Formats: sequence, C-alpha cells, structure tokens
Amino acid sequence: MTGIERTSRIALPLAAALCLQACASGPDDAGMAAVEADPEAARIEALAERLRAPGNEGNVLFWSTEDRRIAFANIEHIYPTRRVRASETPYPLPAAPRDLSQVTYAVEGVEYSLQDYLDLPDSIGMIVVQDGQVLFEDYAEGHGAETPWMSFSVTKSITSLLVGAAIRDGYIGGIDDPVTDYLPRLKGSAYEGVTLADVLQMASGVAWNEDYRDADSDVSRAGAANGVTLYDYMGQLPRAAPPGSAFNYNTGETNLVGAVLRAAIGNNASAYLESNIWRPFGMEHDAHWVVTQDSGAELGGCCLNATLRDYARIGLFAMANGVLPDGTPVLPDDWMARSTTPSSAQPGYGYLWWLGPDAVYSARGIFGQTLFVDPEQGLVIALHGNAERAAGSGYGMHIRGITTGIRQALAH
Repeated sequence: MTGIERTSRIALPLAAALCLQACASGPDDAGMAAVEADPEAARIEALAERLRAPGNEGNVLFWSTEDRRIAFANIEHIYPTRRVRASETPYPLPAAPRDLSQVTYAVEGVEYSLQDYLDLPDSIGMIVVQDGQVLFEDYAEGHGAETPWMSFSVTKSITSLLVGAAIRDGYIGGIDDPVTDYLPRLKGSAYEGVTLADVLQMASGVAWNEDYRDADSDVSRAGAANGVTLYDYMGQLPRAAPPGSAFNYNTGETNLVGAVLRAAIGNNASAYLESNIWRPFGMEHDAHWVVTQDSGAELGGCCLNATLRDYARIGLFAMANGVLPDGTPVLPDDWMARSTTPSSAQPGYGYLWWLGPDAVYSARGIFGQTLFVDPEQGLVIALHGNAERAAGSGYGMHIRGITTGIRQALAH
C-alpha cells in the first residue's frame, strides 16, 4: 500500500436548492423539483425529514449507524448551520507518498495492520501529514477529499484556539477572568468563582453527567443547549467540588466557553473563525458550524463540519503556534504551550486538548473523530469515524493503536 489512496470522491451529489436551514422548513417548490430530479438528494431530504420528525427530536446520540453514515456528511441539510467560507488561496498540501503497509498495532493482545484498521466499518477517512506533506490519504466508499463530516468534540479544541485569538485581540482579559464577568446570568449559581481556565480544563467543580448511553443524562438533555436555555440549565446544577480541583468531562460547559467567546467578541463564532483562522490560514473548503434554532448561536463544544484535509490544516495551524503562513500571529505567543500543559486536575488534559506523552496532543470527538498532533515529529493525523456507539465501542482503542503505530513508523 503506497501513496495517496482513495476509493472514491463524495458519492452523494446534492441539489443546490436543498434547504440550508432544514430544521426550520423543507424545500420550496423549486427546491422540491430539484430534489425530485436527483435521487440522492431526495434520499438525503427524506432522511432529514425523518430525523427531524416529532419524537425523534434530532438526538444524534441515538441515530442508527446507517443514518449517521449519510447524515454526518450532509449535516447542514439536517440541522441549521452557519457557513465558514473557504480561502481563495488554499494552504498547499503536496503529496509525498510513503509506504505504511508495514504499520502494525495491538488491541487487547491481537495484532492488526494498517489495512485492518482501514477495513473497519468505523473508519471513514484518514490523512497523514508530516512536515507539511501528505504521506498517506484514504477514504471509505462514498467518502472523499471534498466530503465534510461531523466533528463533535474536535470542535472543543477549535473553540480553545478562538479563545486564544480573543485574548490576543484584547476581547478577553485572560484565562483567570471569572466566567460570570462575561455571562452575568450565571451570577449566584455554582459558576460563581469559576474562572475561564477552570472551564477550559473541565474542572469547574459543577456537577454534570456525560453518559452518552443514558437518555436522562445531562449531555443527552442539554449537550446541545445554547443561549438562555443553556444558562438556565447550567445555572441550576449543584457544586460537586471546589473550582479547579476535579476533572469532569462536560460538553455543556464547553458550550458556555463558546458563549463567553461570543459575548466577548460581540459576534458569532463562525465569523470569527472565518476571519481569523479559516480563510487566513488557507482552508480549502467551506465548513458549516451547527447553530441552535432557538439562539442562532454555534455550539462551542460541538459540530463544526469540515473536510479531513482542512482538519489536518487546523493541526498544522496549532503546531505552528497559531502563526499564519505570512508570519502573522493569531494566538498569544505562549497559547499553545499553555493549552497543552497538564492541568492540576487532570494530567492528560489541557485547555480543551487531550495530552499524550512526548508533547503529543489531540482533539477527540465521539464516534471516532480525531485530530492528532505531534510537534516533535511535525506530524498530523486526522480521522473521520462512524463508530457503532458514541463511546465505549472499542474503536477508540484502534484509533490509539493506529496513531501510535504510524507515529513510531515515521519517527525521525
């Protein structure tokens, strides 16, 4: 297995007239005619209608694997989104094919090859970039270099980058600022005395249940809440530990980080991402960030949808410490170093980044979304995934195995 390998480019052509705010309405007459003329577009629209149907409530945690396989590539036709426009001069990713066929890894005592990993039904796309060159690229059937995909919690790390940009721009004073300075509606709640650093490190001390399998857990009930709905829900949660003392993974809280960002910049997060990172760094394709219908605001903890190559470029941006190709700094000079410093509450976590050995860090999302960065080797690995379950399916062990195996094989 050598070079850049692709099975096929996106195999789901979309009618241009499909509704972009699908949660609010269906296609108009012209759009319906376009849908009827395009069987694949009609299939996507039928899926969107079913997933939006009363009783289903659009809860992605409980969609079937087959539905997700289509929906994750077409999320802007299911949920309302805000577009993040691509650059007119994409950051180049030249091909430098490497034979990685000898890469192996073990899961629970069983040895697997790279091809075994790619053959997993969970594996949707992989790109390996080292020293700015694409060593390997592979896509599952129906997926391709131009296919966007639902990111889930990979977006948390992008929100962290935007917080850094807002600090450099002077919109946020610093990470020691109290959250309530930006979200006064939370004054008097358990968030009184919680700093931005605490929530970036998932250590606010506020109680939260992130069990994706429990329909009554906090993440199932409010993981996609935003605006006043989010503030009211989070504001009634009890305190479980002193701020900064205990790590507790909390998607609702990262949506609060997104709310802090929007309050500070006085704009939406998509526009800020577009103007500060997406276009200036040279992202090749438009992205779409899911917004909640009641607030029209992006979820700080989820759901920027983008191509695999552009996620790799985000990794390159982070590895460059937030400096654009023309030398312009976007982040504070020490932001990535601080973001990837172990917190006192959890040595394996920084400012919304997971931390590994040897200065490795990663962004991870449910169902297998991954952005893996190894600055010492100049290595970025990005993955699109569709695991059987949001978490706990065993696919995560394969992700850790294959990224470690590739890293070892490419060690300078």
